[in-house]
Order: sequence, then C-alpha cells, then structure tokens
Amino acid sequence: MSSETTKALDRSDERVRHDDSIAGAIGAFYDRVRSGDLGMLPVVVGLVVISIVFTSLNPLFLDPNNLVNLLFDCATVGVISLGIVCVLMLGEIDLSVGSMSGLASAIVGVVWVNMGLPLPLAILLAVVAGAVIGAVYATLLSWIGMPSFVSTLAGLLALLGLQLYLLGNAGSINLPYASALVSFGQLMIMPDWLSHLAALLPGLAVLLTGMHTARRRRAVGLSAQSAGALLTKVAALTIALQFAAWYLNLGRGVPWMFGLFVLLVVILDYALTRTRWGRSMFAVGGNREAARRVGINVKRVYLSAFVLCSSLAALGGLLSAARLASSSQQAGTGDVNLNAIAAAVIGGTSLFGGRGSAYSALLGIIVIQAISNGLTLLNLPSSLRYMITGGVLAIAVIVDSLARRSRAAHGRS
Repeated sequence: MSSETTKALDRSDERVRHDDSIAGAIGAFYDRVRSGDLGMLPVVVGLVVISIVFTSLNPLFLDPNNLVNLLFDCATVGVISLGIVCVLMLGEIDLSVGSMSGLASAIVGVVWVNMGLPLPLAILLAVVAGAVIGAVYATLLSWIGMPSFVSTLAGLLALLGLQLYLLGNAGSINLPYASALVSFGQLMIMPDWLSHLAALLPGLAVLLTGMHTARRRRAVGLSAQSAGALLTKVAALTIALQFAAWYLNLGRGVPWMFGLFVLLVVILDYALTRTRWGRSMFAVGGNREAARRVGINVKRVYLSAFVLCSSLAALGGLLSAARLASSSQQAGTGDVNLNAIAAAVIGGTSLFGGRGSAYSALLGIIVIQAISNGLTLLNLPSSLRYMITGGVLAIAVIVDSLARRSRAAHGRS
C-alpha cells in the first residue's frame, strides 16, 4: 500500500472518530480550520472584538434600543448584499446595486405619491425593473461576452441618471409618514412572544436537518454526526437566539424589517444548499467549463443570479425609502455599493467564486453597521468609518486568499 493511500485512510479514520462524540466534533472543527475551511469563524471573532472595543469606549453600544436601531439599519443594505452573494459565487460582480436601489425608491415615489397609483403596484414595478436590469446584465455577459465589471459600471451611471430624471428638479419625494410602508421601515416591532417563537425555529431546523442527514449517511454505510453533538449544537444555537430575543425585548424589540431580511436569508440558504439550482451555482462558480460539460445550463444560471441580485437591490431600495420616509437623489449613493459588496466578502463569500453562503450577508452587514454605529456613538468623523471599513474588507480578502492557499496545500498533502 502506498504512502499516499495510507495518509488518505488515516484522514478518513480520523474523520470517523471525530464524528462519534462531542469531543470528536470539536476535533473535526479544528481539522477544518487547519485545512483552511474557516467558515464564518473570522466574522464571529470580529463581532466579538468590535463589541468589546466599542462597549469599553461607550457602554451605550450594547444598549437594547441601540441594537434595535442597528438591526433596522442592517436590513436595508443587508437585502442588497444578499443579492451580491449570488453574483460573487459565480466569480462576477454587480457595481450598480446602489444605483438600482436608488432608482427603485424613485419609482415608488413617482408612481405611488405623484401618480397616485396603489402602493403594491408601485412596489411590483420597482422590483420588476430590477429584474429586467439584471436580465440585461446576464445577456451582455453570456451572449456578447461583456465583462460584468464593465456592464454594471455602465449600468451604475445609466441608472443614476434615470433616477435623477424621474425625481426632477424637486430632487426628493416625501412618503406619507402614516403609510404602512414607512411604519414598516421605522416603527413595526414583533410581539415579544413571536420573537421568542421565531428564535426557536432555527434550532428546530438544524435538528431536523441533522437527523435527516445522519440517517441518510448511516443508510449507505457512511459516518455521521452523533446525536450528542447535534443536540449540543441545537442547544447552543437556541440558547443564544433566545437570549438575543430577550435582550432586544428589554428595549423596543425585534424589528419586522429585520425579520424580513432574516427570512430572505433563510430562503436563499435553502435554495443554495438544498436545490439543484444551488448546486449549479456552486458548480459554475467553481469551474464554468466543467459545469457546462456535465450538462448545466450556464447561461441560465448567470441569468438567475443577476436577476436575483438586481431584484434584491430594488427591494433594498424600497426598504431604505421606508426607513427614511422619502425618495431622494441621494438614495443609493455614497457608500451603499461599498457596504453591500463588503458585507458579502467580510461575511465569508469568496471573490474568486465557488464558495459562499446566504448567511455571509447577514453576518457581514452586522459587522459593518456595528462599526458605523459605534463610531457614531463616539462622535467620530465618517472619514474614519470609511478607513476602518476598508481595512476590515482588506483583512477579509487576505484571510480568504490565505484560506484558499491552505485548502490547496491540504488537498495536495
């Protein structure tokens, strides 16, 4: 037996031993980290460090009402970042998501307030406009070969111009403060009992999914996670989420808008990990030509990713308009593009394609908004926020690059 085969069997035996107990699960996690599979560990550590630093400088940072405001702010750009995850997984980029969100807010203001059409119709038109723009980007990439960097950069300018044209000389449109849209973006909070009920669902989903996966693996003779390790994971997750719900309810409570964002994250995560479309996304992002050779419709995958990205950008723009109670020329400008892309990358989605998670957008935007919120409480200038966010983004890309190198080295060993 060759030394390479012996090494492979040793690693296989080690994984089997790891799966037999809670301590083994910890060992397996350690092995994954050593091999470069960091997952969301860096962003979790970053959140802990950020919380400690800002709380030591200003105890109001962890005040329940301050965290509630932070969650409101996370939802607007977080939804946009969720779409960015889709295109980054394919190794592409969309630089126009900020302008698309601004255009969507302008469409709602013009159609709903100025023209007097129903709000649901205005929302539908804005999201459909996003889907059409995404389809244009995918067409330019797949059928003409225009790089997404160029097409979306052109789209950034064109959509910004269209936004300014729709808003006209007034420059802004105030949305009715008493409307359901504005209430949703500023005031609507879940009842305490519902927030605690919602905090139970992720643990239940992990438990059912883990049991199903373990049963299928054992049925074909493969090692599976032990019941003790699974229950420990479920208990830890449930306790953490219940504590978060309890602590937020000491203030205003959990915003419905953040709940919508989390629901979209869960839906996209299911689509990416449990459907044929999701497997195709990972395959195309990992190796486009190999995916084409095994029969995956690569053009259709690109079309779905760009349509989803622009549609979510439009939805994020609507949430931003609800949060600000206005559609203005400044909507979607400034650091919206930066924060949406940075959130996905900081959360763990690779710029090189083939690796990412819907939860990247959730964790990444919490990191960015925590930095912004903490600096605001310290009354520090926005220039410092830009520099710190840029530094965190650079660190995230460096970690991703080193992890890729470690995985490649581990695969050759």
